[in-house]
Amino acid sequence: MTRSLYLASSSKYRRELLTRLQINFRCESPQIDESPEPDETPLDTCKRLAREKAMAVAAEHPAAIVIGSDQVADVDGVAISKPGTHDRARAQLRSMSGKTIVFHTAVCICCHETSQTVEFTVPTSVEFRELNAAEIERYLIAEEPYDCAGSAKSEGLGISLLKRIESSDPTALIGLPLIEVANALRQFELILP
Repeated sequence: MTRSLYLASSSKYRRELLTRLQINFRCESPQIDESPEPDETPLDTCKRLAREKAMAVAAEHPAAIVIGSDQVADVDGVAISKPGTHDRARAQLRSMSGKTIVFHTAVCICCHETSQTVEFTVPTSVEFRELNAAEIERYLIAEEPYDCAGSAKSEGLGISLLKRIESSDPTALIGLPLIEVANALRQFELILP
């Protein structure tokens, strides 16, 4: 039996990444509350949200394989979310100047009908250069990264703000670690090259 594949996300970045695997899938936005719980670490938040996203869509499509993913930027144990506005993006970049931030990317892949679930997290350490106010302002005007945790798009001009990136999966920072996702999908008997 060939199962449908769903990406439980409205993220254009995750959709574009999953397209690289050249497999058919549908996107469905999960209807969940993405607020962190009290005393929850950034790592625990992203793991819980990836699971909740996958499970919410899987409940609607029990025979399908569903991929849920979430990413939380961790600055000294504090979660940094998507800024949403220019002023908040400026404040985020100022606070991250010269620091190393860990971006936790969690994934949950499940199928309700078979009760199969695979979960994993891929951390990415990102060291920002010392940034001055003019650089931050020029960058924000040029790229408007208001929908990205940490306010910098490494796949775009944001790479110029960075000193170093360390990760076992180069696509994890963009929002979906494709090396691990491909390995997990094989466990669900999806055929990939």
